[in-house]
Order: sequence, then C-alpha cells, then structure tokens
Amino acid sequence: MIPAGFEPPPYPYDRLDALLPLAGDHEGGLVDLSIGTPNDPPPAAVIRALSRSGAERGYPPSIGTPIFREAVSHWFDRRLGVDVEPGHLAAAVGTKEFVAGAPHWLRLRYPDKDTVLYPAISYPSYAMGATFAGCRAVPVPVDDQWRIDLTAIDPEDASRALMLWVNTPGNPAGGLDDLEAAAAWGRANGVPVFSDECYVEFTWDGSRRTILEHGLEGVVAVHSLSKRSNLAGVRVGFYAGDPDLVHYLREVRKHAGFMVPGPAQAAAVAALADDVHVEEQRGRYLSRLQRMAEAFSAIGVESSLPSGGFYLWTRSPEGDSWAFVERLLREGGVLVSPGEFYGEAGSEHVRVAVVADDAKIEMIARRLGA
Repeated sequence: MIPAGFEPPPYPYDRLDALLPLAGDHEGGLVDLSIGTPNDPPPAAVIRALSRSGAERGYPPSIGTPIFREAVSHWFDRRLGVDVEPGHLAAAVGTKEFVAGAPHWLRLRYPDKDTVLYPAISYPSYAMGATFAGCRAVPVPVDDQWRIDLTAIDPEDASRALMLWVNTPGNPAGGLDDLEAAAAWGRANGVPVFSDECYVEFTWDGSRRTILEHGLEGVVAVHSLSKRSNLAGVRVGFYAGDPDLVHYLREVRKHAGFMVPGPAQAAAVAALADDVHVEEQRGRYLSRLQRMAEAFSAIGVESSLPSGGFYLWTRSPEGDSWAFVERLLREGGVLVSPGEFYGEAGSEHVRVAVVADDAKIEMIARRLGA
C-alpha cells in the first residue's frame, strides 16, 4: 500500500447536504443562499460575444489576448481611476484558482518564506492555498468593522511571511480594509500584498477602491467577472500590479498551462465595456439585502447591511450558527452558511448570499413573516 500523505478536508459546503431534509415541504421548495452563485442573466451582448468569437479553435494566450488586456486596462481607468498598463496585468481562470495557487508559485521563488497571512474572517481558499503550498496559514485578527488589523500581526510572522492577503469588500462580512495602510505595511516589511477585490463593484459605503490607487510597488490586485457580470460559469478573472511580481506569475503560469478559453475572453471584453448592467445588478443586490434584513427583523434577528458585497453577515440569536442554519431551513426553507466556514471567529454568525431572484427572496420573507 502506498503511504498516505495529504488528505483534503471535507469541502465546507458539502457539509450542508445532510441538513437539506429539514426544509420539509415548503411551497416553492428550498432556496439555496449558502453559496454566492450569481443567478441573474448576463447582458445579451456578452452571450453573443461568447458564442460568436470563433476563438475556440486555437490555444488562447495564457496572459490574455491583447484586446482582453486592453479592455481590463480601460476598465481600471474608467471604474477605479488608476492607470495600469496592459503589460502589468494578466488573465486568470476565474480567481479562486489564482488565490489557491499563488502561495505555491511564490514559494518557488522565495523558498525561505513559509507563512501566508490572511484575514481571520475570510473565504476558506486563502488558508487552503497556504496548505497546498506547504506553508503556515496564519489568520490576522479583524476589528469590530470586520477590517483586517495590521497591528495585530506578530513580527515573527511578518519576518516569515510569503504574502499577505486582504479582501475588500470582504467575503463574508463585507468589511472595507484600509488598502493604503496594507500597501504601506507590505512595503515596510518586505511582504507582497495581494488584494482580492472581486466585489469592488458592489461597494456600498463610499467609492469603489483598489490597492493600486496607492502605487504598484509590492502589491497585486485580483479581480473577477464572476460577480460583476454574472459570469461565474465562464471563469474569467485577472490580476494586476507590481511589474516584477506580475511578470513572474505570468511566466510561471504559462508553463503550467493556465489559459482562459478564447470565447470566454471575448465575452469578458464585451462585459468590461458595459457599465449599465453592473449598475442594474447593484440595484438588485442592494434591494435584496434590504429585504432579507427585513425578513430577519420579523423573527427578532437584527442584521446590519454590509459595507460592500452581497452577503448578510448576521449574528445567530443564541450564538450558535449551526442551530440558526437549521432554524432557517425549518421556518423559511432557506439554506445559509454557518460562519465557522470562514474562520473560528465567525462561529456565532451565518452568511446569507442574496443571489436568488427577487421572487424567491420575497418568498423567503413571506415564510419568515415579513
């Protein structure tokens, strides 16, 4: 028998399957708000571009086609007010694979570093990426507004850090980190800072923001069209920033064969050029967040709207997230995620992804008495 090595833990969301029968026979069936899977349709022009590009015949450039990189550059300028040359950015197959794989690629370059720093309340892929790379996954505490607390980083951990992840707006809690401070901390400590900004178009408090506003040195911003344009199934993302870091990652990923399919890149070009559908989607998500907060209020659970993103991060009435998940299944026929999926510090909360259409959100609200 071959000796066993690494065994992956159960995928968090698979652990919810056993609870589904608790939803019973609610008229209209179960509504799944546990995963942030976009449900609304992308623009017709994007679908046309996807189906008519003719780009399926050949291998696409790993770094992204010239027209794709130009579209990303224009998007950075138009939506975020930063000037990023096409040569300082590249395509990613969505961004989850980039998040999970970046520590591995970086450790090849910096083998004397063995620590990945990431927010203590965050999506599981930051910690899992560290594990895949054979690194220490070290969570950084967050403050009472769910922002990463850079002052809490142990100097010993900083000296061993391969990278620091920040996430703004944050998943699951919607916090808005001080990205200027994060960039400055990284430069002062010689640690590359990777800023996951996939929810940037859904910033509710203040303007959209990117770490690239504070210079490219030592930082990389990571973006996705999955949420912005309801294209999660097409798998298009991109990263941009420090020319040296971006060049290194581009070249390594070429050798590894990471390529966004040509038709997907064509669809992304069409999506990045259109801001109208994004504004419409912003309106949908904000309305759904408000309606779900009202639904929780009807059962005596207060839930504040996030500063960004499309998740309600709600404290469980008795401080037991799994018990609240079960209650919502029984009373509302709705499945949400227990907060422990996003770190031990989240064990008293649940995450509610308001991705179902308006009719289903309204159905949940009625079931809960709102």
